Amino acid sequence: MNAQLKNQSGPLVRPMRFQDVDAVLAIEHKIYAFPWTLGNFRDSLSSGYSCWTYDFCDHPIGYGILMLAAGEAHLLNLGIAHDWQGQGLGRKFLRHLIEVARQDSADMMFLEVRPSNKKAIELYLSEGFNEIGLRRNYYPAANGREDAILMGMAL
Repeated sequence: MNAQLKNQSGPLVRPMRFQDVDAVLAIEHKIYAFPWTLGNFRDSLSSGYSCWTYDFCDHPIGYGILMLAAGEAHLLNLGIAHDWQGQGLGRKFLRHLIEVARQDSADMMFLEVRPSNKKAIELYLSEGFNEIGLRRNYYPAANGREDAILMGMAL
């Protein structure tokens, strides 16, 4: 952990702001081979999606984008900066997003995940998500396209 960041007790979740997008995009580009674009994040904020950052000393170290509509929540994106992974922050952040969905009266929460993302699949299963389907050729991949596992959880 960076020495200058040790003064704060721990990361805090807060609503994402437009001025966070550059820092969030930098994380996205470091942790995903096929990252979202600047436009994806700006559009999510402009559309009123539930957009959150995980901050340490007012600097984003993670982010989550949740679409809430018609009694459902769809987790569109969740990322933790590489240097902060492996500390349980993704789990804590996911739990926060689940609570946001519950507070919005969502009955179900859905997400897609790459079959190659074993750590994420393990996290989602351990938090109560179940595999409910497969979206063929959903994600861009190095050799064309990769399927997505569709997961869901009753709230």
